[in-house]
Amino acid sequence: MDKMLYVAMTGASQNALAQKAHANNLANVSTNGFQRDLEQARSMPVFGDSFPARAFAMSERPATDFSAGPMVETGRDLDVAVSGNGFIAVQAPDGSEAYVRTGSLNIDALGVLRAGNGMPVIGNSGPIAIPPEQKVEVGDDGTISIRAMGEDPRVMAEVDRIKLVNPDVKTLNKGTDGLIHVKGGQPAPADANVRVVSGFLEGSNVNAVEEMTSVLALSRQFELHVKMMKAAEEGDQAMARVLQIG
Repeated sequence: MDKMLYVAMTGASQNALAQKAHANNLANVSTNGFQRDLEQARSMPVFGDSFPARAFAMSERPATDFSAGPMVETGRDLDVAVSGNGFIAVQAPDGSEAYVRTGSLNIDALGVLRAGNGMPVIGNSGPIAIPPEQKVEVGDDGTISIRAMGEDPRVMAEVDRIKLVNPDVKTLNKGTDGLIHVKGGQPAPADANVRVVSGFLEGSNVNAVEEMTSVLALSRQFELHVKMMKAAEEGDQAMARVLQIG
């Protein structure tokens, strides 16, 4: 009886964690560049001083879905999205290199080029700085060109190039900050084959219907776990009454 109660209890608690994962995906269905977290459950034996005769349920997030989301046209020159495979390199708050799939770029008061999440965009030799300009263009290879203040409209000068990478997705993981990191912390090498599209942002790759269906299914499973715990309690009470009669 206690084994049944233990399995039901761990199943209910881990089921609640699984619901949070899908609810987070659903909450980011409209977040540009968001890549959904995958979730799975499995049975784990309980190891201790004796033979592992018990098991418990465990919910985990084994990976992130790195498939591309839909392209959303904005017409803004500083909105860029990766076309195909690859990532845009940005500088994380701790100074390390991290990666995003899309960015609504902007230039701050100091001339630093930043992604939509506020992280500095990395170029050939660190964060990209943009001189005073009238116009900024981003080429499909990540090259940033500007028309300086007072220059002829036909004169464009190249100032830097966005670092674009394409590491094996098996070496990547999504951190709690929402940024993509290479496992081990080493920066990925630049890849000249990665291309970006200016005037577009990549939408979330979350399927709202699929996530809602998963949340509803997990809710029904949670109710079953609670019923199992109630059945275990009733069985324990019945056994106690039998022992009292004896």
